Amino acid sequence: MSLMVSVSGVRGIVGESLTPRVLSSFAQAFATWLRAKMPADCQARPSVVIGRDTRPTGKVITDLVSSTLALCGCNVIDLGIASTPTVEIATVGEEAGGGIIVTASHNPVEWNALKLLNSKGEFLDETELEELLCILRDERYALARWNDVGHCSCCQAYDAVHIEKILALDCIDTDRIRRQNFRVLVDAVEGAGSFVVPELCRQLGISQVSTISCGGSGIFPRNPEPLAENLGATVDALKEHQCDFAIVVDPDVDRLALISEDGSLFGEEYTLVACADFYLGSHKGPVVNNLSSSRALQDIAHKHGQECYSAKVGEANVSALMKSCGAVIGGEGNGGVIVPELHYGRDALVGIGLFVQAFTLWRELEPKHQALSDFRRKFPDYIMLKEKVMLARRPENLNDLFHDLVSSNPDARPDMQDGLKLDFERSWVHIRPSNTEPILRIYTEAETRDKAESLAGRFREDIEAWIEGGRSDCR
Repeated sequence: MSLMVSVSGVRGIVGESLTPRVLSSFAQAFATWLRAKMPADCQARPSVVIGRDTRPTGKVITDLVSSTLALCGCNVIDLGIASTPTVEIATVGEEAGGGIIVTASHNPVEWNALKLLNSKGEFLDETELEELLCILRDERYALARWNDVGHCSCCQAYDAVHIEKILALDCIDTDRIRRQNFRVLVDAVEGAGSFVVPELCRQLGISQVSTISCGGSGIFPRNPEPLAENLGATVDALKEHQCDFAIVVDPDVDRLALISEDGSLFGEEYTLVACADFYLGSHKGPVVNNLSSSRALQDIAHKHGQECYSAKVGEANVSALMKSCGAVIGGEGNGGVIVPELHYGRDALVGIGLFVQAFTLWRELEPKHQALSDFRRKFPDYIMLKEKVMLARRPENLNDLFHDLVSSNPDARPDMQDGLKLDFERSWVHIRPSNTEPILRIYTEAETRDKAESLAGRFREDIEAWIEGGRSDCR
């Protein structure tokens, strides 16, 4: 299995592609890159914030990476188990040169990764990543002499800091939430959200917080990606506890999914849609998603008289576009919500705050309709399918495939800034290689399931024919 290196970090299977040599090399390159960013006359050591999810390999990887950073002259601040957005906030709070999150996010337990942050607590952009990779390729590492080795310290204050920042947002009213007497189930898939998510819910004013898979063991009881096919036990627990809805996060807590009281999924795509609809009510400005996200966000933005822009997939790309257009809220259709008022990172915790407040406001205005399934029906309704084609390795070049698909679909508007997106009048398809797995993703969206499935099936056949034959016979 090949090592996956992108703006989403460096990830692989521990003991196969993610080896001690790979980990130490990237840590040395990152430390060297940080030191190069320091002013020439600065005598201080750069500092690095590091945190991890609960995977069994997280502690030993963190220890290896922290020691390597110290041997390269960095001071390390170890948060222990912490969500990805919490590490991002802590990197800024500690005025650190950068940050590292040891997590493979939604990948299975045998995977792990290093997510790399700059001094703004944001993922390295493509330029920054290339600078680091140049150091890595040349092995031009800046090592510390014996008397200039950095030190490692621990800090466990930032879960509380993160929650306090969310509660301090001017759109959050815990008294109004408390009056709803919500009964909520939390599923953290034994990940980094196991303790911070239930605590946030309690501090938001949720009356009854039940939990499933919140022991923090790091042994995922199911596929950790919060998709419908993986959430059967969560739906059963929701009904058993008679909860109003369920909150589901991935292992590093940057993605948020909701389950309605009847067991139906609210839809990852609609996490951002609901949050944006609420937030735009009091904060006017553009919104941003990625090219694989639902048209529903565009509909919501236009309802509020605002523009919606789409970036390449990847948090760094979405954040960069948000900054350039002055977006007030944005994110990705996988349940990732970014609120610049807090920080430029996907954050399931702030998503929970906005979503619960939005649902509270709607229930106050609609006393005859109190269920989350009713709330879901207030938003534009599209059907999105997310399929994938497994690859033996990550493809180097798919341009021939994409050009063939453009030629065979003249009625669609093409966009090739990130794979290929074909926009038809009432539907679209987006085909791109994953940043995190050796797969080709095929996302389709249409007004009905039949139309979305037909579109996905047609393009899957074309792609598989191209892969098998070395060329495309696209219709």
